[in-house]
Parts: sequence; structure tokens; C-alpha cells
Amino acid sequence: MSSTTTSRLRLLHPRGSAAAVIAAVAAIVLLPASPAAAHHGWDGFDTDHLVYVAGDVSSDGRWGEPHSYFDVTLDSDLPADTPDLTIPDELQDPQDSIRVESALSYRGQRQALEVIIAPPAWSGRWGLDRPLAVQERFQAVGYINRSDDRLFRPVAFWYGDNKVPVNQVLGNTLPVRAPLPDPAGAPSAPAPAAAPSPLDPLKPPAPSTASSAPGSDAQATSEERSGAVGVWTAFGIAVIPAVAGGFLYLRSRTRQD
Repeated sequence: MSSTTTSRLRLLHPRGSAAAVIAAVAAIVLLPASPAAAHHGWDGFDTDHLVYVAGDVSSDGRWGEPHSYFDVTLDSDLPADTPDLTIPDELQDPQDSIRVESALSYRGQRQALEVIIAPPAWSGRWGLDRPLAVQERFQAVGYINRSDDRLFRPVAFWYGDNKVPVNQVLGNTLPVRAPLPDPAGAPSAPAPAAAPSPLDPLKPPAPSTASSAPGSDAQATSEERSGAVGVWTAFGIAVIPAVAGGFLYLRSRTRQD
């Protein structure tokens, strides 16, 4: 048998090409969300505990999509809680601003944290249109990552000697209105009714202005999930018959040969 014939039979054999096609399609359909996508959400962070951090930027990091990040070397003498800082307008609601102002200082073992912020398209709306410089002053209130305590994601931060405030959440509310901290150790005040979960600013924001109607953010999140399900369903409907047809065609050609 010539090498050309052998190559042709190998191409037509259903156990070769058809199986490879099916495996490739299955890999695409079943591909889980990438670590970067999971990295962006608030779910990975300890949203029950807002913490205050302060220090100096200690690395160039990265400035760009889908998010920016840099290292901050923390002060060794942090105050007990958040000092007097200008709260971003979007977090002026007392249920949010009181929590930001009452956030206890970071008491972990890390001397430096990797800070993850929204992309330039979002941060630029609040005046930050450039990367933070090494040794630039940085203060923030936010959350430590649950599984990697090196990572810190702010809900608001202040940069430079002028302490310019930058909002980091959509929906004009904190992701979770957790009970207020009590430095004295007394039982915490009960949290108010949960607010609608805001969209994630680490994802590029839509060009249109988000509605401020109650529940609009939760509705938008639900619509996004429904849209994603619809896309994958349509993809499966289109691809699975094509794979099956290709398999039958290759099998028919093999029998003819």
C-alpha cells in the first residue's frame, strides 16, 4: 500500500478525524470560565469584612484591560480604622459611607499587597487617566481575597498627596452591606436589607448610563446570565448536528473506499 493511500485512509477513518473533531468541539463547549474571569468577580473576596490599607506603590504593575494591578508596600503603623477621607459621590449613601469610614485597618501578615483595580475605561471616569507611579501614595478600603491573601480589591481608593477619591463599584452601593465592625468587640449591628448586587467594574462598562431604578442592577445581571445561556444553547444547536453529520459523512466515505 502506497504512502498516499495510507494517508488518505487515515484522513477518512472515523476513529481519527471524526473523533478529533468531536473531542475539539467538546473541549470548546465544556471549556470552563478562565481563571481571569473568576479573578474579576467580587465572589472571590471576603466581602463580609471591609479593610483599610495605606502605603506606597512599589511596582509598575499593569495598566490596561481587563483590569489594572500594582503592588503596594503597606505602612507599618496603620491607624485603627479608616482616617478622614473624602468618600466618592457614588458611595455617599449613609449605609455605604458609614461602612467605608468605619473599616478597620489591615492586620494581616503581609507587608505588601497586590492591588487589583478597574480598567482605565472605568477609572478614567473618576479622574485617574494614567498608571500610578512607583512611590506614589495610595490609600484604599476594600476586600482581601479569600483564597489568596496577597490580593486586595478596593471599593474606593485615594491616590497621591491630594488624596483624590476614585470609585470602584457600579450601582452606587457596596457589593455587600455587611454588619458594621465594632473595635470594642461588642456584637455588630445587624446589616440592613441586602442591596441589589452591582455590576462588576473590572469588566468594561457599557456605554449607556446604568439605570438608578431599584433592582435595575439585579435585573441587568439576570439578563446577562440569560443571554449567556442563550448563546451557548444556540452554539450547541448549531455545532452538534454539524459534528454528527461530519461523522456520518466520513463513515460513508470509508465504506465506499
